[in-house]
Amino acid sequence: MDGNQLVREYQLLGLRFDRLTPGVVDSYTGDPALRRLVDNESAPAPAALAASARSLRRELAGADLAEARRRFLDAHLAALECAGRKLAGEPIGFVDEVRSYFQTTITPGDQDAYRQAHADLDAVLPGGGPLRERLADFRARDEIPPRRLAGCVHAVSSALRDRVRGLVGLPEREIVEYQVVADKPWSGFNYYLGDFRSRVAINADVGHRMSNLPHLVAHESYPGHHTEHCRKDAGLVGALGHGEQAIFLLNTPQCLVAEGLADLGLHAVVGAGWGAWTEGIMADLGLWMDGELAETVERAAGALLSVRQDAALLLHDRGVDQDDVIEYLCRWLLVPPRRARQLLRFVADPLWRAYTTTYVEGYRLVRAWLDARPAGESLIERYRRLLDEPLVPITLREEISEGVRWLPSNGRAGCAG
Repeated sequence: MDGNQLVREYQLLGLRFDRLTPGVVDSYTGDPALRRLVDNESAPAPAALAASARSLRRELAGADLAEARRRFLDAHLAALECAGRKLAGEPIGFVDEVRSYFQTTITPGDQDAYRQAHADLDAVLPGGGPLRERLADFRARDEIPPRRLAGCVHAVSSALRDRVRGLVGLPEREIVEYQVVADKPWSGFNYYLGDFRSRVAINADVGHRMSNLPHLVAHESYPGHHTEHCRKDAGLVGALGHGEQAIFLLNTPQCLVAEGLADLGLHAVVGAGWGAWTEGIMADLGLWMDGELAETVERAAGALLSVRQDAALLLHDRGVDQDDVIEYLCRWLLVPPRRARQLLRFVADPLWRAYTTTYVEGYRLVRAWLDARPAGESLIERYRRLLDEPLVPITLREEISEGVRWLPSNGRAGCAG
């Protein structure tokens, strides 16, 4: 099959999955005629979609596509085949489902590491009394007044945008519109609208903290999801014609890389000292925070990263009752039941149930890959590859283990502006 035709069929397949599970297509900036075509079709059968994914995988070997593009498409068609089988009612274990979606095998976290994280937090948090209460007090002092949330978001976004424009580069006409929302299973969400525009929704129900806000804005906007969409739109899609990058599908390998790069955005463009950097921004807004302590607390709490993935395994792999999962989250994350229920809402959602892995394993994999960069390559140079190239988890693992720096055969995609 001709490479362009195969990519067109891949786009159609993704759009058809969205007919069955609305929200699977996170963004689509390709030919609008394809979306109209799918919208006017009869609802597809899940088994037929799985068969289409298998058929397209077989066609890949003979397609006139560069190896990196074939590898990307093969990984994503494998994920879609699994999704089709699952929608058709085929029994698929949760661990196998996650492996098919994200090229990652998950296991429970180490509770000894969680205990050590609690000890580390106990050592750095001031005051007396139980650790849970002191952590709650710290987080309460760190919380942004709801009426100030929008202003804080825009201030942090502006500061990060300036850094990203200088370090990475952005299209001249890119823009992010922020919107405060409620009653969502997530804390923030990027809706990429095409033409270098995003709408980022911030869920006010979560209770945002000053020390968490730069991570969230970096994740959703600069240099995270919005920046990645813009640069791939300008480079891979616009300059090189890689149409498979014009559609972003949930529960596919690109999600694990995208969430990893987004979670490490603040690390890449601000790095150590981000607490003091944030403290300065908040001071300009008339808000007080202890940036150094916030950074120390977040570093210690980072060892609890796997707890949310544990919750998904308990719920979907071991069939543990939701109340017991909430208790597990409260115990190890040291959060109140209200926050644990919000976390569980995401883990239990049919569309998002496997997605927690992208944050946990995505962070681990991308951090290891960034740390394994060759001598002479800066952190921001390494990070820019995530924004510009069609990397999948297996490629990152190979580069970590082999120490070989993969380059696209036709050169690195650039970004306009």
